[in-house]
Formats: sequence, structure tokens, C-alpha cells
Amino acid sequence: ILREFQVLRSPWSIQTLCRLFHQYHKTFAPLNFSDYEAISRCEREVPEYFNFASDVLDKWSQTEKEQKGPSNPALWWINGKGDETKWSFEELGFLSKKTANVLSGPCDLQRGDRVLVILPRIPEWWLLNVACMRTGVIIIPGTTQLTAQDICYRLLASKAKCIVTTDVLAPAVDSVASKCQFLKTKLIVSESSRAEWLNFSDLLKAAPAVHDCVKTKSQDPMTIYFTSGTTGSPKMVEHSYGSFGLGFFFCGRYWMNLTPSDIMWNMSDTAWVKAAIGSVFGPWFQGTCVFVHAMPQFDPKAILNTLCSYPVTTLCSAPTAYRMLVQHDLRRYKFKALKHCLTGGEPLNPDVMAQWKSQTGLTIYEAYGQTEIGMICANMKGMKIKPGSLGKATPPYNVQIIDEHGSILPPGKEGDIAVKMDAKRPFTFFTRYLDDPVKTASTIRGNFYITGDRGSMDEDGYIQFTGRADDIIISSGYRIGPFEIENALIQHPAVVESAVVSSPDPIRGEVVKALVVLSPSFKSQDPKKLACELQDHVKKVTAPYKYPRKIEFVQQLPKTITGKIRRNELRNKEWGQ
Repeated sequence: ILREFQVLRSPWSIQTLCRLFHQYHKTFAPLNFSDYEAISRCEREVPEYFNFASDVLDKWSQTEKEQKGPSNPALWWINGKGDETKWSFEELGFLSKKTANVLSGPCDLQRGDRVLVILPRIPEWWLLNVACMRTGVIIIPGTTQLTAQDICYRLLASKAKCIVTTDVLAPAVDSVASKCQFLKTKLIVSESSRAEWLNFSDLLKAAPAVHDCVKTKSQDPMTIYFTSGTTGSPKMVEHSYGSFGLGFFFCGRYWMNLTPSDIMWNMSDTAWVKAAIGSVFGPWFQGTCVFVHAMPQFDPKAILNTLCSYPVTTLCSAPTAYRMLVQHDLRRYKFKALKHCLTGGEPLNPDVMAQWKSQTGLTIYEAYGQTEIGMICANMKGMKIKPGSLGKATPPYNVQIIDEHGSILPPGKEGDIAVKMDAKRPFTFFTRYLDDPVKTASTIRGNFYITGDRGSMDEDGYIQFTGRADDIIISSGYRIGPFEIENALIQHPAVVESAVVSSPDPIRGEVVKALVVLSPSFKSQDPKKLACELQDHVKKVTAPYKYPRKIEFVQQLPKTITGKIRRNELRNKEWGQ
């Protein structure tokens, strides 16, 4: 079928592929999920009730028991030091039910309560994700790079009743816990105990294994993500059981091209939506094994050696990772089973794609999406790949390029990348920005959802990314709001004023650059030492990945009406525009 559809000539011709795939390959269709395909194509209404744990994972577990399911494990975790964990879908079900009883029992969490989960890539993160679905508890993922101040803000803003983390961040939590009046329970994932904390391992051992999954409506809130904005603190993006669970079916089946025989390695941080897409919903909807390498720091050689030692068939990572990998002689490495490569989160350089292809023989398929609405467009197998393009619109979206008045622009014209909305919002959309109706309303222009990105579309429907319409910085796939960095810098006595912009970088695509006006008493200090001091200061005040990798001391900044206008002026100068 793929050979018959070498070029998908319109954004919607993928639907024909879906039908043919289902018609001729029923033996490979996981659990007869044709209904979910129809929902993804908007050919069938979203069911009133849906819960990924009971409707998908438990069915895979039952299929596994009947010896009709996947031979691969559901989760395969390694840490590169010899430790390894493998769980079948049945074992995942057993352990996640026990975890659900931990949440509803000792942690005293009820349906609709919120829990902030700050864990690295360890198996417990997956257990807690599934357990929250089973109990109706709303999970809020957080990166392990958060500072005490970041954690405090998230606990207060979300009104989370529980926090789960490890020994590393427990002291930071304790330092701000007294300020967080909604926080009732602290759960630690650790081999040792800690005062005023419940120990997850101990409670899991003692928890009963019988648990009845709550019946959740498709529109019930399931998760909250904090995402950086151009002004103010990170915003809370709320998703439902339908938008997350059902919304990623098409992504897993067709962009990731997954089957029960595949092994998927998604390298995303557990705090980002990409982890939910590539490490939970996308692969598990298809009965695919999720492969995880703990890898606390990015290590190109470790990644390449892992691909040579383990039968990973599908790899997904940020463009920055591929930029670093192609700097090695890839011909020296013989990948064990790799056949499909994916990327997203930031634009992929065409030359990196070409280098990867020439050395490995594999094409990198890029997709474009957002925390708010998931995958918007993608390059998929069977499509002609146009280097530098984000691909074509994916169901259920009708993507257009529009002007400031909401009018559709002709091919080749730059404008705002937008998603057309008909009578109602697509089911894959986020519910709202929590506690911020003004921000929620600002995403709509006429009958279009505005992504906040600029681009153009060619005559074949391929979308070209130009840049952000706002001044968000995307570095190594991380979204960074300039206001957060400026706010951190101004807290240092040396800083009178600052402006934070993006700056081009050959590896990370772009990095944070701070232009700083110094206080008179600091102008005589060694600029290199002072720059390092300011970088260390920002790392302590906010998450370390946000610190300015470039600092330039200036006499004054442009005098403009708003910080946004000033940042745009400085950014254009930095990028030679």
C-alpha cells in the first residue's frame, strides 16, 4: 500500500491510506481499533466515556493473557549500568493498579485532585501516569531541573494536593512546603525513608492489587502542563481524557508507524508533552514496546551504542540530538534494528537530515505540534519529503496560513500558521489555559486557532516554518520565555536592566542571549567572571536549562514602549534581519 502511495497529494489523502491499511491488514490491527481510526478522521463522534487505562491498556493485557498480543514487553527500561526492568502489559496493569491504591489510600487523593510529579526517566513515572488515569487524579508533569522557586509556583498555581519526586529534589520541596497551603502529601521515590514523606516503594509493596478503574468522560480533565509564555509566569494547559488519549492515536499509527512488533525509543524529558505522545499514548495504543534509557545527561556515544546493542526499531529525538549525533562517524556503528527516525520540537536543518541519510540510509521524519493541540502537521512514510518542510496537515486538522484579519493567504505568502475551526473545537484541542480565560480567548481569530508560529504553505500543501510570532525561545526543544530570564537577572545587584533574546547556534538551533545594563558599581569588574556569576545566578533562580549561554554587557537598551517590541528589535539585529 505504501508503494502505491509514494506521494500523498493532499492533506486528506492519508484517509484513503488509513482505510486501505485497515481493510487489507486486519491481522495486524491492534484490538480492532477501527473505531478510534474513524474518530481520528472525524468520521465518528467522540465517545461520551473514555479512559486510556481501562479501554486500551487493560485490553492489551487481556489479549496478552490469551496469547494473542505482543511478544515484546510493554516497558523496557535500562540505566546503562546493568540494571534493567521489563514489564508486560499484564504486569503494567498489576503494578499500576497497586499504584492507584497508593494514591487513593495513603495519599488520600480523590478524583479531580491534582498531583505534581517530578521524576526522571524511571519506571515509577509510567506507573504514576497510568495510576492517575485509573483514579481520575490529574497529573502535572514537571522537569527535574526545576528550582525550589519553580516548584513553589507550580504547587500554588495548580493547587496540587500531592507532590511526587526523588531524593534529589526533596530538600527543595521541603524548603517551600510551608508556603504551599494546598499541599497535603509528599511522596518520595527512594530506597531510603525521609521525615514527613511517604515512601512509594514501601507503600507499593503493601498495596492491594485489586482496583476498579474510575469511569471518566472524554471531556474530564486528565493532565495539566506548564508551558512558557512571552510574558509572566508559565501558563497551565489543561487536557482531557479525550484530547490526550484518543488524540494521539493517529500520531502513533501513522507518523510513528508503529505496530506491536516495534520497539519505540523516545528520548524526551518526562515533563514535556512529547513524552506523553512518544512514551505513553502513541506506542501503547498500538501495543508497541516503550524503550527507555535513564541517561541523566545527553551522551551521543551512549545513544549510538544503545542502538547497536538493543533492537530499537523507532527513534524519536529533538533535532539538537541529531545535530550532535551526525558529528560522529555513523558508518562505524551498525544499528541492530533501527528502521524509522522521527523528530520534532524545533526545526530540523536540511543539511543534518542529509548527513543522517547519507551515513545511516534512514530518513528523518519531522512533525510539528504544540502542547495545546498536539500534532498539527507531519512528514510521513509514503510522502515525498521536502527538506526544510514540516510536512502536511494531519487529521483532524485543516491547517492554513492566514493574515492578521483571518483571511487565508495564497501559496508562498508568509503569515500565521492556523488551524481552521468549524462548528466546534476539534476534540484534540486543549480544554483551556487554567484560570486564564483571556489567554484562552486570545488564541482564536475568527474561525481559526492561532498557533503563534509564522510560516508559509506551498502549492502542494507543505508547510514551511519561519519563526515564532512572539519572542519565545526554543533551544534544544525547550520552550523558554524571555520574561522569566529577565525577571531572574534583575534580582542580581549588578543588573539595572536586561533584554533576553534568541541567538543562532549551530547545535541547539538557538540559545538564550541576555543583553545586560550594569549597575555603575559593577562596571569595573572582570566581564567574563561577572558573566559566569550571572549565569550561575539564573540557574539558581529558575530551571538551569533556561540560563543565558551568551551575555553581552551594553551601555543602554533601546527605549521602546514594551519589552516585546524591544526584544523583537534586538532579535532581528542578532539574526541579521
